[in-house]
Amino acid sequence: MEERLQKILARNGFGSRRSSETIILEGRVRVNGVVAKIGAKADPFRDTITVDGKPLPKTETRMVYVALHKPRYVLSDSGAIDDRKTVRDLVPLPGHLFTVGRLDFDSEGLILLTNDGELANILTHPRYGHEKEYRVLVSEKPDEKQLSALRHGVVLEDGHRTAPAHVKLESAAGKSVWIRMTLREGRNRQIREMAVRVGLDVIRLVRVRIGSVLLGNLKPGEWRELSNVEVRRLKVITNVGQKANLSGGRKNA
Repeated sequence: MEERLQKILARNGFGSRRSSETIILEGRVRVNGVVAKIGAKADPFRDTITVDGKPLPKTETRMVYVALHKPRYVLSDSGAIDDRKTVRDLVPLPGHLFTVGRLDFDSEGLILLTNDGELANILTHPRYGHEKEYRVLVSEKPDEKQLSALRHGVVLEDGHRTAPAHVKLESAAGKSVWIRMTLREGRNRQIREMAVRVGLDVIRLVRVRIGSVLLGNLKPGEWRELSNVEVRRLKVITNVGQKANLSGGRKNA
């Protein structure tokens, strides 16, 4: 079945539909050897579509949406060049899968994998500000000053001030304490650096939610496919985020 080219490109990981339109306008896309124009359609199963001379893989017949509990000391990047295990080693499904919600090597918790490039782009792009929730074990019970700083924003080493976050105490584990943090941004090692800036050490970090998808009872290394209801909810959230961004809507943490 024919679809608009920008939709096909977005699904294959070339950014949003708008950025895919730019690629078409630049003359970088061909369909069966002919330079494509805006508004053109193609059948991803039958037509040969190339970008910068490289053919797109024939679209998978089934869209895949996976929730994985990434263990500690497993790489989120499936393109790693060393021998360390990656998330793709844990999910033996065929075809290319985009990683949504990368985690540090020493962090664990929920990661999504999908062959839906458009959805992956919207969920990962910082301008849409989708919520991610974490359980964080810190070395000692934070006082109100430390909690307030985490909630209202911390200046990181590079000068960036973190956006407001929802932070609450959860439970004690000996001298250590679990806190729960909900963020709408995800800079590299952000939570660990935020903690250091207020005088806390992170012992363990577990992501428990991305948007409307929960980690639930998945154990480290386990994965499951999202239900149709979960996929629909994710797409509703991403559509709302896109509309808010386009209208200049303010995002709150």
